[in-house]
Amino acid sequence: MGTLKRPGRPWAPARGSCKEINDLVHALRTWLDTSNVSVAQLRDRLTAEHFRTGAVPDLRKLREQLSGVALTWDLVEAVADVCFPDESGPRAAERLEQLQPLWSAAQTAPTPVTADGNPSVPAHELVEAQQRTIAALEDLNRVRQAFEVSEQARQQALQVATVLFALLGQTQAQVATLTRRLDALRGVDDSFLVDVEMAEHRLERAVRQSEDLRSQLGRAEAERDTAQRVADHAARRIKALEDELRELRSVSAPVGQPRSGTALQIPGPLTGTADDAALDQVDATLRKARDVLDREHEAVQEAAEDMGWSKSRNAGTEHAGSVFPGQAVRGGNHHGPRSAPIDDELFRTTPNNPMTSGDGPGSEVELRRADDSMRFVGAATRRIARGMDLDEIVLGLCRATVPSFSDEIFVYLRDPLPVGDERPASPFMLRLRRVDRLRQEGRGGHLAPDADPAVLRPVPPGSALAEVLRGVRPLLGGSAAGRDALPWLLGADHPLPDGHRAILAPLRGRRRVIGVAVFLRGNERSSFDPNDLLVAAQLVTHAALSLDKAVLYGREAYIAGELQRAMLPSSLPQPPGVRLASRYLPAAETARIGGDWYDAIPLPGSRVALVVGDVMGHSMTSAAIMGQLHTTVQTLVGLDLPPQEVLRRLDRQARRLGDDRMATCQCAVYDPVAHRITIANAGHPPPVLLHPGGRAEVLRVPAGAPVGVGGVDFEAVELDAPAGATLIQYTDGLVESRLRDIWMGIEQLTERVMAAARLTGAGHAPSLEALCDDVLHMVGPGDRDDDMVILATRFDGIAPSDVAHWSLEPVHESPGRARRLVRRTLANWGLEELSDSAELLVSEIVTNAVRYAERPVSMRLLRTDSLRCEVGDDSTQLPRGRWARPTDETGRGLHVVGALAQRWGASDVSGGKVVWFELDLPRG
Repeated sequence: MGTLKRPGRPWAPARGSCKEINDLVHALRTWLDTSNVSVAQLRDRLTAEHFRTGAVPDLRKLREQLSGVALTWDLVEAVADVCFPDESGPRAAERLEQLQPLWSAAQTAPTPVTADGNPSVPAHELVEAQQRTIAALEDLNRVRQAFEVSEQARQQALQVATVLFALLGQTQAQVATLTRRLDALRGVDDSFLVDVEMAEHRLERAVRQSEDLRSQLGRAEAERDTAQRVADHAARRIKALEDELRELRSVSAPVGQPRSGTALQIPGPLTGTADDAALDQVDATLRKARDVLDREHEAVQEAAEDMGWSKSRNAGTEHAGSVFPGQAVRGGNHHGPRSAPIDDELFRTTPNNPMTSGDGPGSEVELRRADDSMRFVGAATRRIARGMDLDEIVLGLCRATVPSFSDEIFVYLRDPLPVGDERPASPFMLRLRRVDRLRQEGRGGHLAPDADPAVLRPVPPGSALAEVLRGVRPLLGGSAAGRDALPWLLGADHPLPDGHRAILAPLRGRRRVIGVAVFLRGNERSSFDPNDLLVAAQLVTHAALSLDKAVLYGREAYIAGELQRAMLPSSLPQPPGVRLASRYLPAAETARIGGDWYDAIPLPGSRVALVVGDVMGHSMTSAAIMGQLHTTVQTLVGLDLPPQEVLRRLDRQARRLGDDRMATCQCAVYDPVAHRITIANAGHPPPVLLHPGGRAEVLRVPAGAPVGVGGVDFEAVELDAPAGATLIQYTDGLVESRLRDIWMGIEQLTERVMAAARLTGAGHAPSLEALCDDVLHMVGPGDRDDDMVILATRFDGIAPSDVAHWSLEPVHESPGRARRLVRRTLANWGLEELSDSAELLVSEIVTNAVRYAERPVSMRLLRTDSLRCEVGDDSTQLPRGRWARPTDETGRGLHVVGALAQRWGASDVSGGKVVWFELDLPRG
């Protein structure tokens, strides 16, 4: 039988670090020869889904892996998938199971290659690999800090550019106003000569400010672009270093903390008088902008120098992807043969190596073992420290010790775990959190037969296990206390290990024991020795302290989440003529609290106020400021103030909280009867209106300045709100990120909204809940730079045929006339069943209004999902219920209203009050 001829170059000799790797290489090459697939063809057929790293290796690295250098199990599965695409699932699994023993042996007990093959990796190359790992970690830490600095500078420059752009428009408008005023003054007699000179001086100053604003705006945009390039360069450096560290199988250093930003205070729009104080305020803002840009420029330059980045040197290599200026050059052959992963080889222990004549105390072999143990403990503790919650930390402990240190591990934790200094619950209960073991023939599964994690097991006081936990220190299973405690921990059906093949290690946190870990070894390995007790003590100490911190972090995260939820509406109201839906997402999993908020507040006259705001930052301070501003907005809106007046008073309140307490806010009031909406804006992104026909537009509302600047005047616009239209209010986190600017994000939002409307078809508005979810899909995984809020409002409106209103004179005959009007209107609406209750309620409320009013009383009936009656008068005194004595002739009206009406209330309005009640419509 002839030999198959594989396309491409002939195979090179296998260069694996052990015999098992070379056998795997031979099997893979046989698959490729049988399927007539070359290495280049294999490279073309591989996809990112074949690899956990999400990247297909290049052709050179693929050839090295097929020679045995840094071979991964992902590649074995990928070659099987490419060579045998039509193979059934069971047959493919059987094919891989035939190679699994070779891979397991290569990871646990590799067989050295023979003298005829390539030699194993020399020790000095392993040391060089460790040195490269340490240097790469140092580079990664420095580059990540540079990335945070440059990203912070980019955001600061973007904020300054936004402020300067708004200020430039206001100054240009002021120049035009001064020019018109100067022309008017020049057209009159010479008696206004002084006014002409003052106007000329102010005009020249405003023109200079406009030019300076343009200059500083250009500088801010340039600084933003430079910071973006430095951040992009740092991101590529981070990816390259992480790829290198992934090859070395090491861990990353913690990222540096970003610098705190500086909030830029800006003046509001210039008033019509254009006095010198307003111009001075613009100059002060320009000086502050220069200071911010100077400081951020120096920070970016320092970060670039730390990475060795310069604009001129990186002009040609910005997207090269292979050479990074400033990267430390480390010795060693990066493309030559490598040993097995460092975590498995360089940091592994050697307790099962046979003793030789030179293995006595103080010998070279003994020193090497001690050094290997230290390396193993260092790698294991770093893996444990990577966990953020209980399950991740326990998993890290198990994966770090099996099979390197033990063949099996049981981890028990106290239940419930005490948090901080709180007193632990009694009695002492332990819950089995995890069992990991080295897979062997005939021992499937992960849990022992009597180890059910759902069962709580008490620790009897005075028992052997209680004494072990009280002793804190790890002990061998062959000791008296260990032999008595092991059956309780392992279960009745688990065989007890012989001799010193078990270690019981209590997990002690900062103040108390919070659990216990049991390490087991099989008969194929040597028993534990006193040195292993020291290793186990270090491992469980790091794990226990990490668990303590994880419990505290979980409590803090829970408090932060509860605080955020408490500051946001638990549910939105459903006033007549409008439907509402909302979404809130934090900036990231680690930032569960922020400064974004929203609210919908019912107002008299069936109106509703829609408010969205954003306090700068993602800290507890931002959340506290948000809570204060949110409460202030609720109070001001409840006074029935116009939206612009709400923002004006909110600005004063923000100034009282502090000079740097700034926030954006958007306040809108919708009237379902008039089908109109009034919007005022304070530096917030403009809302998007989806029309009933499917067309979406960005509403033209005055930009305004953020609240907290001080001395700012706000404007409001009144727009049509057709029935069936949808208003979408949001915060800048939805549309702005480091990957896109705010206007690009608004354009994407508009397109996304129109696409959602097209899916439902003409004449059918999309569901508000589905629309909110669809809008959130535009935010990618890398776009969560800021928390975000969405408030969607569907304008259903109230038809004119469902509204009736009258004006009543404040005379004694008005209650009777009101009863007749209500009776006739309800008869026209087919609601005669409600006539008796409605007439009695209207009579009581109108009588009270006529008693105190001086001007005509208004009365309005609205038919929606309920019957609502509103009576308004010019008296500011709200009705109060009181207990009437048997001899009193008055004081019982409100008790009658409360007994007959399903809902009723009273609200302050400008120039008086409104008292209302509601009756449910009859069924059918």
